[in-house]
Amino acid sequence: MALSDLHLADLHERARELEVPRYRMLTRDELIEAIEEAGGGDTQGETGGSSADETGGSSRSPLASAEPTRSRPATEEQPREGRRRERRPPLEPEEEVETEEVTGVLDRMPQGYGFLRLSGLHSAEGDVYVSASQIRRCELRPGDEVSGPAREPHRGENHRALVRVASVNGQEPEGERSEFEDLTPVQPHRRLLTDGAEADPLVRAVDVLAPLALGERILVLAEPRSGRTTLLRALARAFMKRVAPRPRLGAPSHPGPRLLILLVDERPEEVTEWERAMPEAEVIAAPADTEPRDQVRAAELAIGHAKRRAEAGEDVVVVIDSLSRLALGYRDTSRVKRIFGAGRELEGEDSGSLTVIATVLEDDEKGPEVRSALETTENVLIRLDAGLAAQGVVPSLRVHETRASGEEQLRDEEEMAEARALRAELEQLDPAEAARVLAERVGA
Repeated sequence: MALSDLHLADLHERARELEVPRYRMLTRDELIEAIEEAGGGDTQGETGGSSADETGGSSRSPLASAEPTRSRPATEEQPREGRRRERRPPLEPEEEVETEEVTGVLDRMPQGYGFLRLSGLHSAEGDVYVSASQIRRCELRPGDEVSGPAREPHRGENHRALVRVASVNGQEPEGERSEFEDLTPVQPHRRLLTDGAEADPLVRAVDVLAPLALGERILVLAEPRSGRTTLLRALARAFMKRVAPRPRLGAPSHPGPRLLILLVDERPEEVTEWERAMPEAEVIAAPADTEPRDQVRAAELAIGHAKRRAEAGEDVVVVIDSLSRLALGYRDTSRVKRIFGAGRELEGEDSGSLTVIATVLEDDEKGPEVRSALETTENVLIRLDAGLAAQGVVPSLRVHETRASGEEQLRDEEEMAEARALRAELEQLDPAEAARVLAERVGA
């Protein structure tokens, strides 16, 4: 008898005999697949029924075939009584399981299975188990936003389990998907709008020196008490609200970018302030009381989630504070470079972008090493000066060191000429006076 004809209780018994791990958490289809993989696909003679079924096979032993016995013609009908004795009772309907629709970000474990993180990308009691077979079948990737029904845990289980995958990143799980690394990166060209009464003077000051756009890698070098948090929040708000539309004929712009804030080794009260100041953002916090390995895991899951959304055509802005503290958890600056280097604008009308705004704290143990590793990786470099901040200069920018690469792609000829003239003027002044003149120009 085929496995698909067996009752669920028989499948569970078969899985137990084959020592299939966590078999009670599997759906019926997953259970059958696991039994077959364990070599238990042949159920002939084990279900209590005769092996002389519709295939024409016999249950007699090979030795009995040598006896000169007479067999009935194949067309002769067998006694009804005998057939009733051999037939299994009808299968009972499977018991319905109560489920609840959930949506979470997939955190995949080295063993192949994973969990849906339902809030904050951190391990929590409410997380939902996702089996390895579901991950393989739907080709799920770390950071995917997965939706589907989840059942309550059985006895001895610690987590709810996903019954089936209903959608992945808002799309059908069977649909074709792009690989982030296979998509073509292009020069950032969708400029941040910094004119008008709504524009933040701090952001305008940066944009005058280094034009801002979606898909950039923006590196902020900051000294202690130089105003980095104020700058990061201003930049995040600006990207959320004032982005130029896509240059498509008659096509509307994409919705506002999705904003992720990754705080590494921050004080808990700083995390609270970020959450209150940026309610529209998803704050992923790995505060100072978190183990370094958990800080690293949160960072990788956050950047994986951002890549998955960009693959699906969304614009994503990730703010990381800070890369130098993250490097302490990694103990390897090359892995920090990989996270920062993920920022890019993707080619194609329906493609998304990933903007990374990250800080390096120059007084941190890893600060100089990280800065050296990231050299020339950034599109925009912003340098903050604690001395200027102490003098009350806003913005506290080191004007001579704040710059952008490829700005010709973002400015027209007239604006480019004005920017060169202003920079030449500011270079003649000392840092404090240059910052004051810039502040007057932008109305700060």
